Amino acid sequence: MWIVFAVLSSVFAALTSILAKIGIENVNSNLATAIRTLVVVVMAWGMVFITGAQGGIADISRKSWIFLILSGLATGLSWLFYYRALQMGEASKVVPIDKMSVVITLVLAFLFLHEQFTAKSFIGCILIAAGTLVMVL
Repeated sequence: MWIVFAVLSSVFAALTSILAKIGIENVNSNLATAIRTLVVVVMAWGMVFITGAQGGIADISRKSWIFLILSGLATGLSWLFYYRALQMGEASKVVPIDKMSVVITLVLAFLFLHEQFTAKSFIGCILIAAGTLVMVL
């Protein structure tokens, strides 16, 4: 089932880029990011209440709080930089560079989460990096 969610994530991420590029025209990129973030916050909390998950807040450990907050800060920085790059550049060039996060994630998962880095992973990273270079240059 996770693969269905991953594919849906990919489809909506693609829509995000196109819709953002159209919507950001003549709008300050930081303001655009704030508007987007507000919509995401409303949607996320809506899902929490629709699914009845709000009761789990008290059960979140200190470690989880710290890492969720750090993840939120990383997301915020990513979105701010992404919107600024999208405002200044072509979506067809900005998005492939942004997706280099796949390669960076694989390396970080190997280093910090001790996940397998196989020959297949290595080849995939090389192909993604090469594909990004071909699309951007």
